[in-house]
Amino acid sequence: EKIPWHEPAFSKRMLAEHLSQKHDLASRRFGRIDQHVSWIDGEILSHRPSRVLDLGCGPGFYSERLSRLGHECVGIDYSPASIAYARDLAAGENLDCRYVHQDIRTAEYGTGYGLAMLIFGEFNVFRPTDAWTILRKAKHALTAGGLLLLEPHTFATIQRVGEQTPSWYSSEGGLFSDRPHLYLQESLWDATLATTTIRYFVIDAATGHLNRYAQSLQAYTDEQYQAMLVQCGYDPVRFYASLGGQEGQATGDFFAIVGQKR
Repeated sequence: EKIPWHEPAFSKRMLAEHLSQKHDLASRRFGRIDQHVSWIDGEILSHRPSRVLDLGCGPGFYSERLSRLGHECVGIDYSPASIAYARDLAAGENLDCRYVHQDIRTAEYGTGYGLAMLIFGEFNVFRPTDAWTILRKAKHALTAGGLLLLEPHTFATIQRVGEQTPSWYSSEGGLFSDRPHLYLQESLWDATLATTTIRYFVIDAATGHLNRYAQSLQAYTDEQYQAMLVQCGYDPVRFYASLGGQEGQATGDFFAIVGQKR
C-alpha cells in the first residue's frame, strides 16, 4: 500500500514538508543534502561530469546540486507539486535538469546515464516485483560500467517500525489534512513476508469524517540486496555504512549500496 503522493492536495502538503528545515522526515535538511551531494560527486562520480538519473527525485534537491557541479540530471517523480517546484527552480537558474512527472515503475528512463540513484529508503516502498523491474530498467538506462546508487532501509529498521506501539495526536493542520484533525497511527509487522504496514487514520475535528491511508515497507537482508543486484546485472556490489560514509556495515536506519553495470 502507498500513501497518495499523486493527489494534488496531498502532493502540495507533502512539498511543504520537503521544504521544511525543522525536520528530516520528507527530505533531509539542506546541510545534510549538501554533504551527500559532495560525496556522490567525489566518491561515486570522481568529479567527472556525468549524466545522472534521479529516481523518486522529489523537489529535485539532489539533482539541482549535482547540476551545479557540472552534471546533467533527469529526475522522475510521482508527485505533481514536487515536479512543478523542481522545474521552476531549474528554469529560474538555467540548470541542466529535466524533470518528468511519472511513476518510476512504468516511466521510460531513456539511456546513456553514468549514474542512476534511488535514495532515502524509497526502494523499500515498492513490492518486490516492482523493485526488480526498477533495478532492471535502471541497468538498461546505464552506460557500460555505469553505476547504481541505492540508499535503502536496513532490515532491523523496517521491523522496528512495524513493531512500534500505536500513537495519536491532534493537529491544526499537517500532511494529511489542512484542517484541524485527530491523527491515529498503527503499525503491523509481518515476519513471514518481512513487511511493515503503517496505517494512518485522520478524523476531521469539525465533521468527524474519517480518512484512512496506509503505507507498506518491504525489508531485505544484506544478502538479499546483494543477490538482487547481482541477478539484475550489477557486479561488483559495494556496501557503505551510510550515504556519505565509508564502506562497511550500516550504522543507522539507512545505508548505501553501489552496484556497477556488468
